[in-house]
Amino acid sequence: MSTTADAPAPPISAPVRRAGPAKSFGPLLLRLHFYAGLFVAPFILVAALTGILYAFTPQIERAVYADELVVADPGGPARPMSDQVAAARATHPAGDLIAVRPGTGELTTQVDFTSPELDVEHAHTVYVNPYTAEVTGQLTTWWATTPMRTWFDDLHTSLHLGTIGFYYSEFAASWLWVIALGGVLLWWRRQRGTRMLRPDLAAKKGVRRTRTWHASTGLWLSVGLLFLSATGLTWSEHAGANFDAAVDALRGSRPAVATELTGGAAAPTGGHHSEGGAAPATGNTPVDPVALDTVLTTAAGAGIDGPLAVAVPADATTAWTVTEMDGLWPLRRDSIAVDGATGAITDRIDYADWPVLAKVTQVGIYAHMGDLFGLANQIVLAALALGLVTVIVWGYRMWWQRRPTRNGSRAVAGAPPVGPGAWQQLPAWGIVAGVPVVLALSYFLPLFGIPLAGFLVADLITGAIRRRRAGT
Repeated sequence: MSTTADAPAPPISAPVRRAGPAKSFGPLLLRLHFYAGLFVAPFILVAALTGILYAFTPQIERAVYADELVVADPGGPARPMSDQVAAARATHPAGDLIAVRPGTGELTTQVDFTSPELDVEHAHTVYVNPYTAEVTGQLTTWWATTPMRTWFDDLHTSLHLGTIGFYYSEFAASWLWVIALGGVLLWWRRQRGTRMLRPDLAAKKGVRRTRTWHASTGLWLSVGLLFLSATGLTWSEHAGANFDAAVDALRGSRPAVATELTGGAAAPTGGHHSEGGAAPATGNTPVDPVALDTVLTTAAGAGIDGPLAVAVPADATTAWTVTEMDGLWPLRRDSIAVDGATGAITDRIDYADWPVLAKVTQVGIYAHMGDLFGLANQIVLAALALGLVTVIVWGYRMWWQRRPTRNGSRAVAGAPPVGPGAWQQLPAWGIVAGVPVVLALSYFLPLFGIPLAGFLVADLITGAIRRRRAGT
C-alpha cells in the first residue's frame, strides 16, 4: 500500500526568463521624428512661409517695378540694339558694359554696367524701351535680379543674417527629408494600404484624431517635400559645395561655350545665381557696342531666340556669348559664342547636349523657384508650403494634447513617446548597416550629422539620469 511519502516529488520548474523588447526600428524612428519635429520644425516653418513669398515675386516685382520692366504700349519694330545701348550709356556714362538682355513683347531691354562702388555680383542696370530707345528707369541689380526679388531671395535663404543665416535654411533642408520619410514609415506601421491615404474620422477625439490628419496629409505631401529638400540642399553652404564637387567628379556640370577667339576649351559654368549675369570686363581694349547688332543677327540666324542674355566680351580677343534664358518647360538653354568682328559662330552648346545630371539640376532649380510651369508651378509650391505649415501645426498640437492632465500634473506639453535608449532596440544588422550610411550622410550633410549627434548625446544623458534616479 502506497503512502504519501512514497509519492514522487513534483518536478522543479525552471525559472521563467522574460523576453526583452522585440528588436525594431520603430522606437528609434518615433523618438527621432518627435525630437526632429520639435526642434527642426520652427526652421522648416520659416522656410515654408518665406518660400511662399518668394514663389510669387514675379507678380510682386512686376507691380513694384512696372515703369522699369514693362512697356505700356508695345508695338512696331524694335530699334537696333546698338541704339538702345547708346541710350543706356548716355544715362550711365561711367563703367563698363557687361551684359544685355533684349526686351521682347512688352518687356524692356536691360543693359548692365559696372560701377566703382559695386562688387562683381552687382551691376547698375538701365532699362530701355525697345521700340523707342527711351530709358524707363535704373536699378542696382544682383545677378540680373531686381532689389525686391533679391530681398525676398535673401529672406528665404538667410533671413538677412549673412553667412550665419544660411545655416538656418541648410538645417531645415537637411532634416526635411528625414522628417518626411520617418513620418511615412511611422504611419505605415499603424495604417497599411489605402487607409494611409485618408484620416481616420472614427478615431477618438484628441491626439489620435489629430495624428490621423497629421500623418495622412504628410503622406500626400511627402514626394513634394523630398523634392524641396533635395533641390534646396543644392543652394546650401556646405551640402551645396559637396553636391557641386560630386557633380564635377561625375562630369555632370553645366557646360559653357569657349570664348577665346584664339581657341580654348569650354569650362563648366557656375550655379543658379549666375543666370543672365556676367563678370565685369577686365580687358584694356574697349569693345564696340555696335557689334551687338551683328551678334544678335547671327544668333537669330542660328535659331537662338526667345529671352536672351548677351555677355559682352572683355576685349576684342574674346567672343560674345548669347544664351537662351527661357525657364518655362520645355527649357530653351542653347548658347553660342560669336566673333564680334566677323559675325562667325566660334562655338555652340545646345541644351540637348548637356549631361543628364546638368539637365536634371537645371529643371530642379527652375521648379524650386516656381519658373518651370509658370503660374501653375507657383500655385503648387504655395499649396505644398501651406500643407507643410498645417502639418507642423498639427504636430505641435499633438505634443500639447499628449500632456498629462490627471493626478494634478501641471506639465504644459507631452513627453517623448518613447523612453531614452530607443537606439538600443535596433536589430544588430540595422546597426551594422546603418552606421556607415549615417556617417556618409553626416559627411555630405553636416547640418544633418551634427544635430543627430546632439540628439544621441542628449538621449544618452537623459537615459543615464533616469537610471540613476531609479537606482538601476
